[in-house]
Amino acid sequence: MTKKAEKAADAPLRAADRIRASASELFYREGIRAVGVDEVVDRAGVTKPSLYRSFASKDELAAAYLRDYDLNFWENFERPGGKTYGNARDHVLAYIGQLAPRAVAKGYRGCGLSNAAVEYPARDNPARQVAEAHKKVFRKRLRELAAQMGARQPNVLGDALLLLIEGIYVTGQQSEDGPAQSALAAAKLLIDASVKAG
Repeated sequence: MTKKAEKAADAPLRAADRIRASASELFYREGIRAVGVDEVVDRAGVTKPSLYRSFASKDELAAAYLRDYDLNFWENFERPGGKTYGNARDHVLAYIGQLAPRAVAKGYRGCGLSNAAVEYPARDNPARQVAEAHKKVFRKRLRELAAQMGARQPNVLGDALLLLIEGIYVTGQQSEDGPAQSALAAAKLLIDASVKAG
C-alpha cells in the first residue's frame, strides 16, 4: 500500500460520508419517514448545515441512501455468497438460499427499496423513484434469468420469482419460523415446474 493510500485509509470519513452511513443505518432500521434530520446529524456527529451542503433535502438524502442500497443489492444478487454461477438456475437458487436465512435473522428489516416504495406513495418523490427504477430492472433481470433457464413462459417465471423474493422480504420480518424458511424449496418447485417439457 502506498503512503497516499495508507493516509486515505486512516483519514476520518468526510462529513457527507458520515451522514450517508448514519442515514443508511437509521433509515434501514427505523424507516425513512420515522427518522428526522436531527437524529441523522446527531448520529453522524455533524451539523445541520453540513447535511444541507451535501444533500438539498431529506428526500435527496433518502434517495442517496437508496442508490447506495441499490448498488449493494446488485453486488449481492449478481454474486451470491461472493461466487459466480455457471447457470441461471444455480444463480437464482444461490441468491434465494442466502436470502432466506438472512431474512429471519435478528435486525432484518426487509428490502430497503421495497420499504421505501411503501413509505412514499407519491410517484414524484425522489426516494420512490429510485425504488421503482430498481424494481423494474430487477424484474427484467429475473425474466432474463428465467429465459436462460429455458422456461416455457420466462416472463411468468421471472414474475413468480420476484413475488417469492418480495414475500421473503416481508415474511422474514414476521417470524423466524414463518414461510421464508420454505423459500428455497418453493423456488425449486417454481423453476422445475416452469422448465419441464410438456
